Order: sequence, then C-alpha cells, then structure tokens
Amino acid sequence: MKSAGTLSKDGHYTYADLLTWDDDVRYELIDGVAYAMTSPSTSHQRILRKLSTKIDTFLEGKPCELFISPSDVRINYDTTDDTVLQPDLYVICNKTKLHERGYLGAPDLVIEITSPTTARNDKIVKFQKYLEAGVLEYWIVETENKIINRFVLDNDSYKLKAFGDGDVIESLVLDGLSINLSEVFEI
Repeated sequence: MKSAGTLSKDGHYTYADLLTWDDDVRYELIDGVAYAMTSPSTSHQRILRKLSTKIDTFLEGKPCELFISPSDVRINYDTTDDTVLQPDLYVICNKTKLHERGYLGAPDLVIEITSPTTARNDKIVKFQKYLEAGVLEYWIVETENKIINRFVLDNDSYKLKAFGDGDVIESLVLDGLSINLSEVFEI
C-alpha cells in the first residue's frame, strides 16, 4: 500500500477526514496514516470469490454475517477513530455495531489475501492492529504460496496454525466451518 501523501494537512487523519476524500480512490487509515489501495490481482479476486462463497453458504440461517471489501472497519471508533481498515473479508456476529459503511470495532473473523504490495502490512501492521482490537480469528492468505495462516486469539496473543493446498482449514470461531483449500487455490 502506498501512503496518501498528497492529502496531508498535518499527516494524521481520522475517519471524519476519510469521508471527505474522493470516492474514486480507496484508502485505509492506520494510526492516522492514509494508505491508497490498489486494485487486486485476478488470482486474489478468484480466491476472494471462492472463500466468500463457501463462508456465505455456511452462514445461511446463522446469526453471523459476512462482509466483503470495500467496507470500513473502524477498529478504534470509540477513541481516536484513526484506524480504518478494509479487510478482504470479515465476519461479524454482533450486528449492533454495524453502520452504513461498515463495522464499529473488532470483527469476529478477518481474512486478508496478500499481494506483493500488501504482504508486509497484512503480516505485521494489520496483524498487530487486529490483535490489539481483539479480533478473535485472523486468516492471512498467501496466494503465491497457497498457504493460509490461521491466528486464533488466546489470552491477548495469537496462536498460529498453517494450512496448505490440499489441507482442510477449520474455523475455531465459526464452529463447523471447514474449507478444503484445494478448492480455494485451484486457479
């Protein structure tokens, strides 16, 4: 992701600032720094579609709901409101925190699909933000390596389990959700 340097007022932005910007360019805010988002690759879109279809089908008739980017997740809406993320996919089970453009607080499950330009932020910066916010389960999908790293919150830290092409990943937050990754990574 690239910084939105041309938007500079004092270099620190909030959700209120984000609402005033041109809708033709998508941005995320991380600790008040704006990052322009680029269009995803074809393989990214295919994996996104396959995961979203499987999760959405699983959630039919259940109280939780799936959302797909672009949708604002205002991680710290109740304090500085300067971290607004757009996960590729997220699932929420507390619908009282939904708002017109997204969600207020920590989703139950977040899935980020990496690309060469987003991998560092997904694996380090966003990882820390999701952990601090209390996201219960975080999946990082590595398209090129055909791997999903599943992080589950346990006593203020994440426990990792990695899954590769051909494995079946199970969600610990969405009891009963299991996905055969050979079906996700077939391109």
